[in-house]
Amino acid sequence: MSCSFNILVLSFYYRPDLSAGSFRATAFVETLAAAGDGGCIEVLTTMPNRYRSFAQECAPIEHGNRVCIYRIPTLEHRSGMFDQTLAFMRYAWGVLRHVRGRRYHLVYATSSRLFTAFLGAVCAGRARVPLYLDIRDIFTDTIKDVLSPSRSWLLMPVLRAIERYTVEKAARVNLVSEGFRDYFVSRFPRQHFSFFTNGVDDEFFGMDFHGQARADGKRVILYAGNMGEGQGLHHVVPEMAQRLGSDYEIWLVGDGGRRQALLDAVERAGLGDRVRVMPPVERSRLLELYRGSDYLFLHLNDFDAFRKVLPSKIFEYAATGKPILAGVAGHAATFLRTNVRNTAIFPPCDAAAGVRALSTLQSGHTDRSDFLDRYRRSRIMQEMAEDVLAVCGRGAGVQMTSPTQKENRSAQG
Repeated sequence: MSCSFNILVLSFYYRPDLSAGSFRATAFVETLAAAGDGGCIEVLTTMPNRYRSFAQECAPIEHGNRVCIYRIPTLEHRSGMFDQTLAFMRYAWGVLRHVRGRRYHLVYATSSRLFTAFLGAVCAGRARVPLYLDIRDIFTDTIKDVLSPSRSWLLMPVLRAIERYTVEKAARVNLVSEGFRDYFVSRFPRQHFSFFTNGVDDEFFGMDFHGQARADGKRVILYAGNMGEGQGLHHVVPEMAQRLGSDYEIWLVGDGGRRQALLDAVERAGLGDRVRVMPPVERSRLLELYRGSDYLFLHLNDFDAFRKVLPSKIFEYAATGKPILAGVAGHAATFLRTNVRNTAIFPPCDAAAGVRALSTLQSGHTDRSDFLDRYRRSRIMQEMAEDVLAVCGRGAGVQMTSPTQKENRSAQG
């Protein structure tokens, strides 16, 4: 295949893996490939490994329309820090071996845990080409909250040095959340930042999420996503279920490092008839679960770092028109209050406040068409692709088919 230029894309997760990073990276690559200006894209990712309980078969190498996807096998992990570190080391080694001697014009890395971004900086340095970073989390902030002070004290100087090298190496840095602005701008005042958020995938448009009431009259509160320390579900769900009584069922779909702690807490409280914990499901099945629910539940643990994030699940939940109950603080709470109608917000880990907040929600469907228009992922990715191509020096003449969201770029630092 003859290509006028090559872009290397690094994403630890990619389709068919189930994660926000996978959905985002896949949408970006597909948009970039559709630009139609003769460029080739090489994606280096992993074999599906997000959840041990949800295995997906796929080819290690996949060729498409100017896109080559190479999936590097990693070690199985249970979402613990140690085994995830080993899995990433296997990925990093595979990436560095693959890129040796290859020629690229730009390296794009999307990262939530800093080290994929750092790997991108290493690859860009070796190839002597621009680096475009897509930052989805502040890893140093999260580590400081999750680890004990003695362990984080030892790690922080090293992590800060890696973060500084990585961000300063980049030609452009995109921040997925506006809540990250103060952190990064104060530390890297000379860097250029953009703010292309997550968004609503096309499969949510035109789908009817109106569900029928259950014959037994019970109302369903659904959570779908990761079950780790960051979500803190084991701290809040059992007590909420007790307080809500038998008129409600809480359905939790997903997996993660604290899933067993959640199961244990539910069992100790004798709430097996009120709380259902289900394994991850394919996207089509998840859409049906959304349809069958009455409320959608979002929760982040009570960590300072999470006051800056903007969970990708917000966009998916909002697209269904269902009432949203959110135990979040900081930027996520502000974003929901400002942009998403019929949302009730309560302080993280406060089950009593969660039950009170639930009572303020209006049942039934809420029209959020204005939100969907503004945050359609395909439109956001189109503008981001334009930005990447501009950094690559290939922006002129690129044809994009839909209008872009200039309000995202106007927030550049």
